[in-house]
Amino acid sequence: MPFHRLVLAAAAAAVLSGCESAPIKAIREEFNSLFQSHKGEPDLAAGIKQYEEANYTEAARLLQASLDQGLGKSDQVRAHKYLAFIHCVSGREKRCRDEFRAALKIDPSFELAANEAGHPIWGPAFRSVKGQK
Repeated sequence: MPFHRLVLAAAAAAVLSGCESAPIKAIREEFNSLFQSHKGEPDLAAGIKQYEEANYTEAARLLQASLDQGLGKSDQVRAHKYLAFIHCVSGREKRCRDEFRAALKIDPSFELAANEAGHPIWGPAFRSVKGQK
């Protein structure tokens, strides 16, 4: 291939790489989310473990760090869910609802598991936020 055609082909490829439709971009992002490891995954796991051991201050720190470092969409939803639980049991209802809103913004179909939805503190908070959608 002559040099000028090679340069022209490279330039066309560079220009067209920016022409990505919204559905294609969403598919690519979801694919990357599923098959790419994310830096925040260890802190997410550690944060959930701290939550399960009722170390809420440390759990919240680790969960927020996991979000700051980067997570796939489903893990972002999990981190926000656990942050919501922590804020709810700590009497910070507005922040609890804000975390549920953040989770629903990422995944509008997000639902709590049956045993979570029945919780007397965060169950009603989640339902009130979900009902606003």
